[in-house]
Amino acid sequence: MDEDDINRRHNEKSKKRKAFQDKLVAKANKEKKLLIVYTGTGKGKSTAAFGTVLRALGHNYKVGVIQFIKGAWSTGEQKALMRFDTLVTYEVAGEGFTWDTQDRARDIAKAREAWDIALKMLRDPSYHLVVLDELNIVLRYDYLPVEEVIAALAARQSHIIVTGRNAPQALIECADLVTEMKLIKHPFREQGVKAQEGIEF
Repeated sequence: MDEDDINRRHNEKSKKRKAFQDKLVAKANKEKKLLIVYTGTGKGKSTAAFGTVLRALGHNYKVGVIQFIKGAWSTGEQKALMRFDTLVTYEVAGEGFTWDTQDRARDIAKAREAWDIALKMLRDPSYHLVVLDELNIVLRYDYLPVEEVIAALAARQSHIIVTGRNAPQALIECADLVTEMKLIKHPFREQGVKAQEGIEF
């Protein structure tokens, strides 16, 4: 097969793909407030959420962020988003990872405090997007009842992103979009590379 044949076959496939894609786009005419879940063992769940936050801010939409577990570190995303003080509400409600705190009762109390903040945002239609960072971890350890959380998310006034490993099946089932980040390689585990500013936090 010569170069002309390769180009001709490529063009034919491209036309078919475009026709198929155009049909899908023509059918997609609804709008709704989405529930998005980023889960899995791989790095990038919160990073994906903050990428969406940046996109919303680019359109001058109001955004709320609640971090449930994280809290011990000063993060780059928090510092950057604080520059959008009229558009961003950023609440760090955790005290660090569960293996650091070593106090389940306190972790549950902090999760409830964070959830109360989240509920105010979820009921406020002025928010275009609310990020519930590491909420999946809270649900995994039964710090909050899954049924209560799902009921509140179902009554949402805004788009919502939930991050964290081990998203419960009930949350996955009611979500509109679910992406699982899969761990293939990580420099911390394989090379002993510590978490680095501007990359992990």
